[in-house]
Amino acid sequence: MIELTDSAVQAVRSAIEKAEAQPAGLRIQVEAGGCAGYKYMMGLVGSPDADDAVIQSGGVSVFVDPTSQPLIAGTTIDFVVALEGSGFTFDNPNATNSCSCGKSFG
Repeated sequence: MIELTDSAVQAVRSAIEKAEAQPAGLRIQVEAGGCAGYKYMMGLVGSPDADDAVIQSGGVSVFVDPTSQPLIAGTTIDFVVALEGSGFTFDNPNATNSCSCGKSFG
């Protein structure tokens, strides 16, 4: 299961409200690449794929493809605002290492 913090939920809701086409939810997936082996990918989408897991977190629909599910199960996603910049962070219990940017893990 993936969990969005209240801050992440607010950031996603804000993005949904500003989107031209009304998205159905947030797609989160993992792709090979990044500094540590895998990288997180996120984006608003109009509908889930047929084989996606659909998770509700804070009233936001989150779509995860079958390949990404075991890699990000149990992950908590937060949205932080800091002097260095704002963005989503991932607390992934499956990651054995990560890069300093926090967007890549292995």
